Parts: sequence; C-alpha cells; structure tokens
Amino acid sequence: MMTFLNFWHTHTPILSILIPAFTAFLLVLLGNPGSGSLARDWRQPWRRALSLISAILGLATAITYLIQASSGQIFVYQLSEWSAPFGIVLVLDRLSALMVVLTYTLAVPVLWFSSKQWDERGRYFHAMFHFLLMGICGAFLTGDLFNLFVFFEILLMASYVLLLHGQGKARFQLGIHYVTINLVASALFLIGLGMIYGAVGSLNMADVARLLPTLENDQHQLAISGGLLLFAVFGIKAAMLPVGFWLPKTYAVAATPVAAIFTIMTKVGIYAILRVNGTVFHDDLAQNYLNYWLLPIGLITSLYGVIAAMGADRLRRFAGFMVLSSVGTILIAISIMNTSAWAAGLYYLVHSTLIAAAFYLLCGWITSQRGEFKDHLKVAPKMKQDGLVAATFFIIALMMAGLPPFSGFLGKVLLLQSTADFPYQAWVIAIVLVVSLLSIIAFTRVGFILFWRATTPETDARKPTFAAYQALPEKAPPRNDKSIYLLLSGLMLYVICAAPILKYMDQTALQLVNSTAYEQAILKKDAQGNTISVQPYDAHYVPETKYGGEIADKNAQYIPHIIDKNTLQGEHISQYKQQQIQQQVKQSHTPDDAKLKPMEQ
Repeated sequence: MMTFLNFWHTHTPILSILIPAFTAFLLVLLGNPGSGSLARDWRQPWRRALSLISAILGLATAITYLIQASSGQIFVYQLSEWSAPFGIVLVLDRLSALMVVLTYTLAVPVLWFSSKQWDERGRYFHAMFHFLLMGICGAFLTGDLFNLFVFFEILLMASYVLLLHGQGKARFQLGIHYVTINLVASALFLIGLGMIYGAVGSLNMADVARLLPTLENDQHQLAISGGLLLFAVFGIKAAMLPVGFWLPKTYAVAATPVAAIFTIMTKVGIYAILRVNGTVFHDDLAQNYLNYWLLPIGLITSLYGVIAAMGADRLRRFAGFMVLSSVGTILIAISIMNTSAWAAGLYYLVHSTLIAAAFYLLCGWITSQRGEFKDHLKVAPKMKQDGLVAATFFIIALMMAGLPPFSGFLGKVLLLQSTADFPYQAWVIAIVLVVSLLSIIAFTRVGFILFWRATTPETDARKPTFAAYQALPEKAPPRNDKSIYLLLSGLMLYVICAAPILKYMDQTALQLVNSTAYEQAILKKDAQGNTISVQPYDAHYVPETKYGGEIADKNAQYIPHIIDKNTLQGEHISQYKQQQIQQQVKQSHTPDDAKLKPMEQ
C-alpha cells in the first residue's frame, strides 16, 4: 500500500492527462465502422463502458487533487526528470485542481447522456471526447507557456471533429469558420511565445514571472508585447469581445452534448488570462496595460451578450449570447485585480459553466418536443411535457439570470462587494445590475414565446398537423432530462455548501498572487541559495552528455541541482563530466550568481 501511495503522490499531476490519453488511444484502436452502423456494432457497448469508466476514474482522480491541493502545497511533476526552467513541469495547485474537478464534473453527466443515443451519429465520438479532456486537463496543469500551446492544440483538434459530429451543412460551414479563427489564434500564440522567449530566454511561467522585472527596457517592452498578444489569443478562446462573435452561432449548430461540453472551453481561455496575464505578467507596466483593456472589454462583453440575447431568434443562439455575457462578468472580476474579486470570479465561473451546460441540454429537450419548429423562437403548439419543461426552464432562468437564492446571485453579490476600493466601482455595479435586469427580461421573453403563447395542439385527425404532432415523442430524449437534473442538483449543492467553497476560493486567489511560493516550489537553487536560471541566454551553449565529447563546461556545477539524482548516477553522464562536476562544486564557494556562463569559443 505504501508503494502505491508513494507512486500516486509522485506522479499525481500527470494522471489526469494520461487517463484520457490512454482511453482515447484504446478507443481508436478499438475501431469504428461508421455512424450508419454504430447502433448494430458489437463494439459499441465496449466503447461506452470504457469511456464512462475512464471519465468516472478521472473524476475520482480530480477529487483527490482537490483534497491534496487544499493543504496549500504546490505539487510539481518534472517531465523527463529535468527541473524548470530547463525542462517542462506540470503544476498542481488550488486553481488547477479546481478546474480539473469542474471539467470532470461536467464531463461525466454529459458523457452519460451521450452514450445512450448521440454517440451513434458520428465516428470516434468517445475517442475525440477523451482527447478533448486530455487537452483541457493539460492546459490547466501545465507550468510552461509552450506546453500550454501544445495542449491548446490538442483540445482544439478534438473540438474540430466534435463540432462536426452528426454532420450537416450548417455544422460544416461554421466548422470552417471555427477552424480558421483558431488557426489564426494559434499562429498569434506562437508569435507571442517567440517574443517572450526572445526577451526572457525562458517559457516557464514561474521563471518568466521572476525574470520579467529584471529585464532591460527594450527586452521588457518586447516581453510585455508578447504577453499582450497572448492576451488577445486567450480572449479569442474565451470569446470576449471584439473577438468572440464566433461563439453563439458555432455552439448553436453543435450537437447537444457537444455544445454542453464546449462550455468548459471558454473557461480555458479565462483560466489562461488569469494564470498568465494576471500572475505571470504581474509587474506594474504589464498590469497597467491589462487593467486598461480588460475592464472595458469585460463590461462591453457582458452588456452586449445580454442585449443580443434579447433579440435572438433561436433558443440555442440565445444560450450562446448568455454564455458570452457570463464571460464578460468573469472578466470584470479578473480586471479588479484583488483577491476578493478573483475569488468571486472563480465562484461565478463554476456556476456559469454548469448552468450553461444544463441550458444547452434543455435546448435539446425542447427541440425534440417542438417538431418542425425546433428551437426557433416562434409560437408553436404546446409541448407534450409542457409543465415539466417549463418548470425546468424557470429554474435554469432564475439561476442564469443571477436571482436569489441561487449560486449566480451569490457570485454577483460577492463581485459587487469586492469593488469597495475600486476606482471604477460605479461602472461595475451599474453594468452588473443592468445585465441582471436585462437577463430577467430576456428569459421572460423566451418563456413567454415557448410556454405562455403556445397554441392548443390540433385535434382534427384529418389535418396533417395532427399526425405530425402525434408523432412527436411523449418524453424527453433518453437521459436528457436526468442529465439536466444532475447538473441542477450539483448547483443546488454548490450554493448550500457555499461557506467552505468560498473559503477555498479565497485561499486559491491568495495563492495565485504569491509568486514567491511558486518560485520556491518550481525553480531550483544552488548550494548558496541562488536560483538557477537560463539568464543571460547564450545561443552557443550546448550542455554536454556522454555523446557530446569531452568539452570543458563552466556550468557543470549546476547539473546536480537540475536533474534527478538517479539520472545523475546513470550512464548518460560521462566520467569526464562527473569529474568536472566534482571539481567545480569544490571551487564554487562564493559564486557571483547562479546563472549559466558562456562557453569558451
């Protein structure tokens, strides 16, 4: 048992990436005959079982992450046993644990709903679903900016396939738009990373945060420019204005479970803004740029989303605009730049993700009950489950509009309280209250069309509309209503347990601004206590291995501090290098600084 616990503790951060990765590969190897014959394929029950078991295991793993991170310790996993900033590391802290739990809390009911019918409408649904989970969890856990780009690409490639799940002309057209926008964003991401690396010489988040204030003016400006370019990229992912117009139409054409799971993807962009622009680029100049742009963007996004929702002509687009509005609310919280606002924003982030997913699932239920009217906001015959659907819509409307006693209301109240010393307090309070009022009006309009003005179904059996109405399902699609109830129950529990949850959110926000704790946990120090860094960057420096020949290396003394002890004793460190290490360690009693020294030319 102790061996297992030690293994678990050592490899904890990478398990949430490996579980969906191996599941996805197994599902691909299992094969897929095509959407037309999936219902009759003998492997389909195996796909569903493997997929669901993996998701439940991922949720259990995420909960253990939350328990571990709640102690306040920052867990670091060194890939290939090379420490930061020379190697890529995964970092498990309170924020990453929270986001991984949120991901799987949403994924399990959505996948359970999909496994009854929706997964038969396209190939490799389950495999792509788990590749998506792999990319999302990796983005939340990585401590390296380039690795963040890699995981973004993984989740985006999976999302491209999932968006087209079920086929259709509209999905293909908007899928092209979605892919094009994200390819442009990926190109900008790489350019931003190049600017940061060229100025700082490192892409490790903790190392960039440590080195940024020490750069010369021209390098500092270049690094800040790279950070602002990343902000634009993350804004595209989060769907903030003016680069978020793609979201309502794109999510509107996605299959019901795909739209539901996609609600976590906007939060990946918000997470990246908070993690990178909020804490890595934390010096005064970077924060001035961020504050200058982020608050007005958040205010405009929140207000635009709800105004556009009031004029939406389809229910799914209405849901997309409400998601857009909630993104603006979270950006407002981040822009206030104090831990109370960040805690409120994180609390509201969890709420907005789960309620948006529940709303998209409700859209699928309503569409199935309205026949040819689908989700168009037009007067139609009364639905067969009119009372139950109306009650579910009413609860979702109260939660999404932010009315008491639900979690959306609590999140907005906490946000308003955090503006006590904020210079633009009046603007924040005014916009948040106006958006809440307009949200109530928007939901009232939709409910009025769908339920209050619904006409009496045709009773004359001789008319074709009678047969069409009778052919509509008597009940919700399989597991559709139950999945909604699961999410709504989770949100009820979320507000009931608000006290310990808010305490965790406060501690998360405090941990985020403690850059010293991240530096101590992630970066290594030499025998004199100086941080071992890559500055100044030297393009001619090539670390020696046993294949590099016997070259004098002035940096040999730092090798024991940046690689694993077992690796140091292994065959890849030559005898000549071992002698250099021992000699330099003896001679380095009073080094000037723990920085790499250029090699002799």
